This record gives sequence, C-alpha cells and structure tokens, in this order.
Amino acid sequence: MVAEALTNVARHSGAASVAVTVRRSVDRLYVSIVDDGRGGADEGHGSGIAGIRRRVQGHDGQFTLTSPPGGPTTLLVELPCGS
Repeated sequence: MVAEALTNVARHSGAASVAVTVRRSVDRLYVSIVDDGRGGADEGHGSGIAGIRRRVQGHDGQFTLTSPPGGPTTLLVELPCGS
C-alpha cells in the first residue's frame, strides 16, 4: 500500500517531498502519507487510489484521502493490528 501510494506521488503529484509516518497504538496500525504536490487526487480517475481503498477495506481498515486543488495530499490508513 505504501509503495503504491508513493508511486502515485512520483507519477502524478509534482511533489518535491513526501512524508510517510507509521505508528502502532494498542491494536491499530496507522499510516500517513503526505506530499506537497499539486493536489486534486481523484479516486474516479484511474485505479490506483481506488485499489488502495479496496485493499485497506478488505482488511477491515479505514481509508481517508484529502487532496484539495493546490495540495497538499494526505492519505490516512488505519488497520487492525493484533499482537
């Protein structure tokens, strides 16, 4: 999921930088990917973002995408994480 998101950033965003944060809290894994690109990411165009959403939801996770025109784009994922 992270590799695919970073590929999307490299191909489409025009970003100069991207930050990936991964943390665990109790029984949840949180992943945040934030780039400083042009924004405007749209799940309706292409299959990359929609595919990430489907895979996250397939593992009982939550997916949030925020990408206003002009940026930044923020992708947040929360997944169950057993010990």
